[in-house]
Amino acid sequence: MKVLVATKNQGKIEGARRALGHYFDNIEIEGIPVESNVGEQPVNNEIYNGAKNRVKNLKRYAKENNIEAELYLSIESGISNALGRWMITNIAVIEDNSNFESYGTSPSFPVPDKLVEDIINTDLSQVMNKIFENDEERHNKGGGIQLLTHNEISRIDLTEMAFIMALTKFINENWR
Repeated sequence: MKVLVATKNQGKIEGARRALGHYFDNIEIEGIPVESNVGEQPVNNEIYNGAKNRVKNLKRYAKENNIEAELYLSIESGISNALGRWMITNIAVIEDNSNFESYGTSPSFPVPDKLVEDIINTDLSQVMNKIFENDEERHNKGGGIQLLTHNEISRIDLTEMAFIMALTKFINENWR
């Protein structure tokens, strides 16, 4: 199964590979970076819109470059107060060639009130750099969530979970 993922980020690609590997055999994944057409730090609905836009732009890129795939995946991270409290979440979007779409979220984690404005005005990565002093381990491996959870959950884990949730409509015919 040929799959395109809207990123060159190896952690996101690995999360997608792990999620797909639970349900499909012989997966070939290619990462292609495309624009989200939302701000650097997506807020609320921009998170879904960014992921959706990346899938749309990925499909356009594939068509223009004669790349065939069965699934198109994207994931966008952002800050949301949709439940009345600020949190960081990831939203994954998956589409097939017939434009059938599913989406899912990762577990979310709370943002201290004192950091919300800084995150919205810059981005989570810059705020994490201040807090964790530009920690290279965070950038190269498990992400800020690995530090926040004391090595229990990595960015790859969050990505995998979001893609598994997005796959539910694809792997359950009666759930469509």
